[in-house]
Amino acid sequence: MQSFEWIDATSVDGAAQLLAATSPDTPVVAKAGGIDLLDLMKEGIIAPARVINLKSISGLDGIRFSDADGLELGTLVTLAQIAAAGEIRSRYGALADAAGHASTPQVRNAATIGGNLLQRPRCWYFRNELFHHADDLGQHVRAGENQYHAIFDNARSAMVHASTPATALVAYDAGVELCGPNGSQRRVLLREFFLAPELHRESDTVIARGEVLTRVIVPPPAPGTRASYHKQTERDSYDWPICDVAVVLRMDGSTIGSASIVMGWVAPTPRRAVESERLLTGQTISEELARSAAQAAVADATPLSKNAYKVPILEAVVRRTILSAARA
Repeated sequence: MQSFEWIDATSVDGAAQLLAATSPDTPVVAKAGGIDLLDLMKEGIIAPARVINLKSISGLDGIRFSDADGLELGTLVTLAQIAAAGEIRSRYGALADAAGHASTPQVRNAATIGGNLLQRPRCWYFRNELFHHADDLGQHVRAGENQYHAIFDNARSAMVHASTPATALVAYDAGVELCGPNGSQRRVLLREFFLAPELHRESDTVIARGEVLTRVIVPPPAPGTRASYHKQTERDSYDWPICDVAVVLRMDGSTIGSASIVMGWVAPTPRRAVESERLLTGQTISEELARSAAQAAVADATPLSKNAYKVPILEAVVRRTILSAARA
């Protein structure tokens, strides 16, 4: 790891201006919890000349909820805080479960929601600096050890999105606030925020150079909302998921008024099961209906040479999570 300059930012605007000043000779990165950043630096994937510490900025670590505006999470709120917050667990149970099942307790105590959403792929080819000299990383994935890679949308990039809270947040139709230099500000829905990972891109999101992710905003849950989240791993431990699923249903009595089903770790970005949502809407929940919706969720899968096993596992997890949400 090469040496770098450490700068404690004192304001969002100051951090944004420092980030905007980056160049090929003086690359600059921002640090929140630092979990993924430290890994990338140790692995030789990035070598910043400056690291901007965001934890020195006050006001970015709050959790706020109101019936009118919903939930606001400061970018420095940790996954452990999200999992433990009573307001989140009672109103956004799938999000609390997703945060609480991410990695280990030690990591959850340090990892921030902002850093978690901005982390890079966990693909072992991407994480090996030797493969960064290859013309086409995808050819190594398709011909090699691809058992944990994407089973959807994998023609160009087979790397999967690595955030478990993202799966739940997209299901809740959450967005993020991005602040740039000189007070510029914009909001982006998370379903439009993520980009398919690419080897030579600085970020796998639409965040622009000089922007800081300051808040995550989740709309207030509609009356009758029920939700569930499930993460499937090979072992009952802190393994990276084979897949994870978040389901948010708006129930009108026993009828499903609307459905949001999001699948993680199976595509380059969190994937909506749109046809499954259509099948559920307006119907009364049943085991047969959940099975049909789960089958629709995996109908377009295009597994690689070693990850076809993910398809029946994902189908089972979607079915179980639908039924769990309906009974929540």
